[in-house]
Amino acid sequence: MINLDSQQREFLHDVAAAAFSNPFSEERLRLDKKIAQVSKFKARRELLDRVVTRMDRFVDGLEQQGRVRVDDAPAELRHDLEFALLFHVFHRFLDQLAEFIEEQRCADQTLVPLSFAEDLLAMLEHFGFNGRSAVRAVEMFYQFRRAYYFVDQGLIGTSASMKELRLHLWNNVFTHEVRWYDRYLWNRMEDFSTLILGETGTGKGAAAAAIGRSGYIPFDRKNRTFKESFTRSFVSLNLSQYPEALMESELFGHKRGAFTGAIDDHDGIFSRCSPHGAIFLDEIGEVTTPVQIKLLKILQDRVYTPVGSHEGLPFRGRVIAATNRAMDDLRAEDRFRDDFYYRLCSDVVVVPPLRQRIQEDPSELDDLVPHLVQRLTGEASGELVDFVHAALSKSIPKRYAWPGNVREVEQAVRRIILTGSYDGDYRAVAPNAREALRKAIDTGSLEAEDLVANYCTMLYEQSKNYEEVGRRTGLDRRTVKRYVNLAAAQRDQS
Repeated sequence: MINLDSQQREFLHDVAAAAFSNPFSEERLRLDKKIAQVSKFKARRELLDRVVTRMDRFVDGLEQQGRVRVDDAPAELRHDLEFALLFHVFHRFLDQLAEFIEEQRCADQTLVPLSFAEDLLAMLEHFGFNGRSAVRAVEMFYQFRRAYYFVDQGLIGTSASMKELRLHLWNNVFTHEVRWYDRYLWNRMEDFSTLILGETGTGKGAAAAAIGRSGYIPFDRKNRTFKESFTRSFVSLNLSQYPEALMESELFGHKRGAFTGAIDDHDGIFSRCSPHGAIFLDEIGEVTTPVQIKLLKILQDRVYTPVGSHEGLPFRGRVIAATNRAMDDLRAEDRFRDDFYYRLCSDVVVVPPLRQRIQEDPSELDDLVPHLVQRLTGEASGELVDFVHAALSKSIPKRYAWPGNVREVEQAVRRIILTGSYDGDYRAVAPNAREALRKAIDTGSLEAEDLVANYCTMLYEQSKNYEEVGRRTGLDRRTVKRYVNLAAAQRDQS
């Protein structure tokens, strides 16, 4: 029987809480600092290493009293010991899991054996996790590591809105309470659809991929492989590139002879999605009403029918959709059905525009450029990064709005590498609402109604959602829209 004093019990409880907290949250940071007994650190990895070292020493101390097993603890400590030991084992294999993810990414759909599977399972079994519980732990470890990898590496930035986005995406995969996910939902997330909003080029596809590649995948202990590659678990379709006549075929597939030119059977995106995967329907705002009705039926009944067939086929994946259009406008104009919207919006994720990110943290480009250089060249060359930064500083004004968002920055990096310079996109872009509001406040030139109108416009630029602005201002949706239109009219007159 394990005997712990009050201080040891508190330490165990904190580690257990950290094990299931969102790694992008302030609560996780607070717990890590408390566990590591530090207030200052250079990087999150340094802090994590200190946390892991303290946990290793704690477990070693317990094992000096005898073998530690989850069923050795008193009933009131059993859950904390179980979660803390899972935390301990997970971090022992943290780097090996990251290397395995890279191996699987490079191998694409060819399944890569988990070379350290037996060592991992042996350590779990040493602590009393046997049979299915040990395999389930391996599945959770892999899912946790993948989710962190794709959220952290795919959505770079230190601004407040990007920190909030990463936290939001983690919750989208595991819910805001991971214990609930582990207990009830780990293999039932297909009923949770997601709608991603944001301007063109902000990174909606990266956000969707982070969700879609982070789902649960079963582990086959006999073959030491996961039952599918995460590269197969995420499939995407840009709906704007297909005419209406072909869109249903790309979505649902078709049978041979279904229409002129259908010389073979064709698999649509719903048939290409694995049972453990997700489909990404980009530019969902371009879909016609008849297609919306068919998609709604799939979301409700989880069954789709290829064009030219009468056979309903099951669909078990998650659905992620995105648009750069203002969803409130689409709905108000009856171009997007309310019942379809409410089926899609189990969660609504808003990807912030780059200008907002830079306003929140002027160093945002300092993080983006090395990431983009590495993606283009395979390494974050200091020489290239410095050259790109210097070219941007020379030709782009500090308050440049980056109308093309992250996609424009990526093209700017390419152009600078090719030509040595980038002059920006100086099309007629409406002045940023935040800047307009700030200037008007500084000059004292706003009446009360104008102040509210400009403030609502600033919030709307961030969220592209009238209801979200209404929630933050205490106004109803119609009033918010009226104020936004008022500000737009004032800009046109000026």
